[in-house]
Amino acid sequence: MTNNNKGVYETGTGGIVRQSSHLRSEGVFLICRLLLGVVFVYASYDKILHPQAFALAVFNYQIAPDWAVNLIALILPWFELLLGLCLLFGVLLPGATVAGTGLLVVFLVALMFNQIRGLDIHCECFSTEIQEGPAGLGTVLRDFAFLAMSLYLLIFIFLFKRRNNRS
Repeated sequence: MTNNNKGVYETGTGGIVRQSSHLRSEGVFLICRLLLGVVFVYASYDKILHPQAFALAVFNYQIAPDWAVNLIALILPWFELLLGLCLLFGVLLPGATVAGTGLLVVFLVALMFNQIRGLDIHCECFSTEIQEGPAGLGTVLRDFAFLAMSLYLLIFIFLFKRRNNRS
């Protein structure tokens, strides 16, 4: 059995015995990148089409100053779309993963902050229409899962890729 310097071990007849952990982590990286890309693009769609309704959702969180609500409602969905497209197409990944992780942290903190304050807000993460009850534990857990994927992307890009580029 020999290592062919591509992370794959081969037998003498050319059959693959096992993939290295690097190839598996590349696969996980790709799945997380594409999934988060789809999430950000999907989240932006309805907000872009209905900025007035999204401005009301931003206002209901009672975190942003009144003067910033419309600005956030106009810029945030386009920023989500840009992040999603960067992740889907694999361009500007270091910046997209840092910005995406930061955005997910802000979303999670805003959601948890309002739950601690006892406000029954609706997430309106993917639609400006109220389709279900107030955001609860399920919403927080979903956002934590997205954040975990985003942190994986960050670690992969800034640690694993740089380490592999040096060798």
